[in-house]
Amino acid sequence: MPLPNLIIIGAMKCGTTSLHFQLRRHPQIAMSRSKELNFFVEERNWKRGVEWYAARFRDGTPIRGESSPSYSWAARFPGVPVRMHAVVPDARLVYMVRDPIERLISHWVHTVADGTERRPLAEVSADDLYIDRSSYWPQISLYLDHYPSSRILIVAMEDLSRDPASTLRTVLEFLDVDPDVRLPDLRLHRTESKHRRTPTGEWLYRSAFGRRVNTLPPWARWRVMHHVFRYWPLSRPFERPTLSSRDRAALAERLREDTNRFREFAGRDFTEWSV
Repeated sequence: MPLPNLIIIGAMKCGTTSLHFQLRRHPQIAMSRSKELNFFVEERNWKRGVEWYAARFRDGTPIRGESSPSYSWAARFPGVPVRMHAVVPDARLVYMVRDPIERLISHWVHTVADGTERRPLAEVSADDLYIDRSSYWPQISLYLDHYPSSRILIVAMEDLSRDPASTLRTVLEFLDVDPDVRLPDLRLHRTESKHRRTPTGEWLYRSAFGRRVNTLPPWARWRVMHHVFRYWPLSRPFERPTLSSRDRAALAERLREDTNRFREFAGRDFTEWSV
């Protein structure tokens, strides 16, 4: 069965979508058509079985891969590294990261826009479920119990934004595919502002029409959401917020030990990070 040998394990809001679809353009790489298969998450697609998983990949290329940021959310979805190693023990793993506080803010923007979060940013900045996904060392240490560090590549979103060509080349060399293949310019999807559904938009989203939209392939769902739900009277724009100096300092203090341990593992200072 054509099982994957590349898995982008997260983290959420760190550029996984951009990297996934850029790698799809390489002739030696076949990334899954649907980006987030969530196969190794027990509560999602694990029960579908390995044959279902293998059917998501095209055979005949040196590298087959998928990207599921849920794989680096241990507090919410435990046991992923164990299940992953049981099925694809020789896979290469890519873990994308960014400034932990900026990641948390983008996470909040995403969930507010999606209608699943109504609390203010200051409140969720102390929520363990948000902090867990910005605590990179505890996440990656679980994989190190099963995969050698030589099979894990750390990619910083800041590098991908500042120097996409060099960063992508590093990824291709890690995958042992031709790094000189010319690919279209990589553009990171950035969310400086999003749209929050109005009560009318929320009603439509939860209607039979909205349920039908959620069954569409990801590319089709994105188009509907972008062209239907993005405008008044179904939604209103809201700007990316900022944390107060006090809340930011408290969050940085809480993340500091884990972030420093992650720096030690990655062998990098990540000097641009605010933690």
